[in-house]
Amino acid sequence: MKIHEYQAKALMRQYGVPTPHGVPCFSVDEAVAAAQQLPGPVWVVKAQIHAGGRGKGGGVKLARSIDEVRSLAGSVLGMQLRTHQTGPEGQTVRRLLIEDGADIRQELYVGLVVDRATQKVCLMASSEGGMDIEEVAAHSPQKIHKVFVEPATGLTEAEAEAVARAIGVPEGSIMQARAVLQALYRAFWETDASLVEINPLIVTGAGDIVALDAKMTFDANALFRHPEITALRDLDEEDPAEIEASRFDLSYISLDGNIGCLVNGAGLAMATMDTIKLYGGEPANFLDVGGGATTEKVTEAFKIMLKNPKVKGILVNIFGGIMRCDTIATGVVAAAKEVHLHVPLVVRMKGTNEDLGKRILADSGLPIIAADTMADAAEKIVAAVRGQ
Repeated sequence: MKIHEYQAKALMRQYGVPTPHGVPCFSVDEAVAAAQQLPGPVWVVKAQIHAGGRGKGGGVKLARSIDEVRSLAGSVLGMQLRTHQTGPEGQTVRRLLIEDGADIRQELYVGLVVDRATQKVCLMASSEGGMDIEEVAAHSPQKIHKVFVEPATGLTEAEAEAVARAIGVPEGSIMQARAVLQALYRAFWETDASLVEINPLIVTGAGDIVALDAKMTFDANALFRHPEITALRDLDEEDPAEIEASRFDLSYISLDGNIGCLVNGAGLAMATMDTIKLYGGEPANFLDVGGGATTEKVTEAFKIMLKNPKVKGILVNIFGGIMRCDTIATGVVAAAKEVHLHVPLVVRMKGTNEDLGKRILADSGLPIIAADTMADAAEKIVAAVRGQ
């Protein structure tokens, strides 16, 4: 789950990370009132969307008067902001953050992620703040410094201090930088975050360390422990289909293709999408119905997939382990009838009650295309979609 910059900064401040003074706003009048509360004489008008690259996309503006704040807030609020992370369709700006301007002497980068290889939290830092970290990694990898944090000890003073020196923090600011890095690690650990990123983390003219930007993403599987974080969720920033799927405990992610996929198990779902691409097709979604799919869940899954106008065919690929094939077959038939299915449907089933499931499909009277293997299923749905 993602949250907005102003929400991430509020969380970080709770852990002792300094941030600029700022006020979230939902209208131009609120933006003007916020600027009048702040010292000035320079203010930053920042679009709040769940995507990076806002500055390059025109979503971060500098104002040198209250009138300019009003003008810029009016132009940014409601704009369709396009960045390298939003895709060509962009995202509508519904919230702003009005902040005090900052006296920037130096821009740094700091990020924390979970490293799968070491099964530890990785602290990454670089002297190249303000740039896309992917660009730094591609062209100047020696400028990225990493620490793999021992869970039992957390980020130690020695580790934090070494990182601060490695990225060029001035000697007079080392102690504060050390405290900020340790606070960021605690914030990451205690909130069950999957990503914490500050780009840039700045050194001011006075030598202070300040988080000028902030990004936090959280492990959805741990949100039951953090109702205060769950309350920060902004549904306007999420795919409506994915929101609808979550109501029925379906794991759904929209993609750009035209073949809908309904599969049980995340690994099998990934393999199914790969096989579709192998045979020249493009999956329209990732959809894992899980091991406890009911007729209702399967029906809702069909409805969600078919709301996407790009879907020209559906592939159901089921391995009956915990999930029985006859249960899925019953759900598929009920769903196809309820939604008046008008696109080709290929079904491949293997496992528990496989023969019974196949018989239910065959006796349904629906034009369901049966397949024996995953390759056979992918080949048939690609051919059916192309033949329309």
